[in-house]
Amino acid sequence: MKKYILIFLCLVTVSGSFAQMKDFKFKFYGQIRTDFYYNSRANEETVDGLFYMYPKDKVRDEDGNDLNSTANSNFYTLYSRLGVDVAGPKLGTAKTSAKVEVDFRGTGSSYSVVRLRHAYLNLDWGKSVLLLGQTWHPLFGDVSPQILNLSVGAPFQPFSRAPQIRYRYTNHNFQLTGAAVWQSQYLSQGIDSENPSKSKKSQEYIKKSCVPEIYVGADYKKGGLLAGVGIELLSLKPRTESIGETGKTYKVDERITTLSYEAHVKYTNKDWFIGAKSVLGSNLTQTSGLGGFGIKSISERTGEQKYTPIRFSSSWLNVVYGQKWKPGIFVGYAKNLGTSDELEAEQLYGTGTNLAQLVTAGAELTYNVPHWKFGLEYTLSSAWYGSLNKTNGKIIDTHAVCNNRIVAVAMFMF
Repeated sequence: MKKYILIFLCLVTVSGSFAQMKDFKFKFYGQIRTDFYYNSRANEETVDGLFYMYPKDKVRDEDGNDLNSTANSNFYTLYSRLGVDVAGPKLGTAKTSAKVEVDFRGTGSSYSVVRLRHAYLNLDWGKSVLLLGQTWHPLFGDVSPQILNLSVGAPFQPFSRAPQIRYRYTNHNFQLTGAAVWQSQYLSQGIDSENPSKSKKSQEYIKKSCVPEIYVGADYKKGGLLAGVGIELLSLKPRTESIGETGKTYKVDERITTLSYEAHVKYTNKDWFIGAKSVLGSNLTQTSGLGGFGIKSISERTGEQKYTPIRFSSSWLNVVYGQKWKPGIFVGYAKNLGTSDELEAEQLYGTGTNLAQLVTAGAELTYNVPHWKFGLEYTLSSAWYGSLNKTNGKIIDTHAVCNNRIVAVAMFMF
């Protein structure tokens, strides 16, 4: 008897839930993705080689052998994902919707753990749309390469998903975007408070700044053409205390504020995808970019420091053709433009701060049918390393290091 009462209560609960959800529509989706990769040497990367950036510099042993020249490969399913799109009842005159999406990448060096990718709500008044939650960073935007590497073109293409408040206004072919962005999984590089000679990723720099990233952009859309520009402001507090000349600790008010600019374009039709983006970035390490900052002056009494950003110019071009069989090419180029101020110290904080330039070229072929994709991609990357010129922050006396990378992917999408 107790069993039947329990079943009845469950049925009442479920039927009540469906009655309460009658104004909602749910669309579940996902993918099973397998990735095999091979590298001819060690690289700057995350997720044990899946999120590939660029080859590491040579490190010589006592016999002159390069310790980073060992090949590596692996096979993973970490980027399989599940998601749900929700259409809800109106809120006043606004249509409501939401998205939640997860994968199994984990965080840091913890793999095969559920990770939140997207979680946001949307209010749509027609011409105006307000988004609250975590999704792609505005610098990633609506233009990104169609390649198999999970880095999606980083460090040439800004890559980050971040908590944000984003407003968009659309009128005919024009769209304006404004966003306030915070940091969660993708963090800025800064000064390690426990070891000031090292760089560290942390949420503390923007948290103590009390100023979110600000993005403003404009796009033109007509047919298969999309073109636009954007500007981003980032203001961080690298430290709140320092050690002065007498060895005493002082509270300091340090801040580095930078502006970055981007322009993007893409054209699509049933057969072609042609996309390109160019970024003039200052301290965009939170978007998987190159750069960071250096020290331009130090107070002798308190140890308080002033900073100057390392500027990088990054551009990429991606062309893909076809429907079932889709060959494609990708080319990326990044150049270290140095700093606008002379550096007081050689210590730099960021990603790729000892790079003068980086070139990546790749070719891929994918086979696409409903619910399935199979692909093979080859990428050659060359990074030029050298020594720091303190007068302008540029890298001189360079030498090149190359990596050959192969990626094979199989995906089932539902």
